[in-house]
Amino acid sequence: MLLITLGVAFWALAAAQIRWLPASISGPVSGLISFVIAVPVGWLSVRIVQRCASLSIGQLPAGVLLSGGIAMMIDGAVLHWAPQVYGQAETQVRLGAAWLLWGYGVAFAITLLMCRPKAVSAPLAQQ
Repeated sequence: MLLITLGVAFWALAAAQIRWLPASISGPVSGLISFVIAVPVGWLSVRIVQRCASLSIGQLPAGVLLSGGIAMMIDGAVLHWAPQVYGQAETQVRLGAAWLLWGYGVAFAITLLMCRPKAVSAPLAQQ
């Protein structure tokens, strides 16, 4: 239940930014900045999921996919049935959706990088 709650909270925070700070994702410079800032925010989101749910590194991908998947499902439903949640202008809704997709992908990629196996060097005797 905690991971579902985190997914709803992550979506709500992003939706609030799209709705009430549309210039932060729509301008040529501010749009670029919002995409760049999504990287540390994605990392922070992964760490929040890991810490709040007390997930081991092996459990992290499932936890992040569940919370992120919940956010994505809410996003898809809102885009289909209630796009006005993100704003009245079509451009605002479209750019907000693009930013959300980017953020989901960033968080998922960060999770994979955090969980990748560590390289182990062979002992000197075996080289």
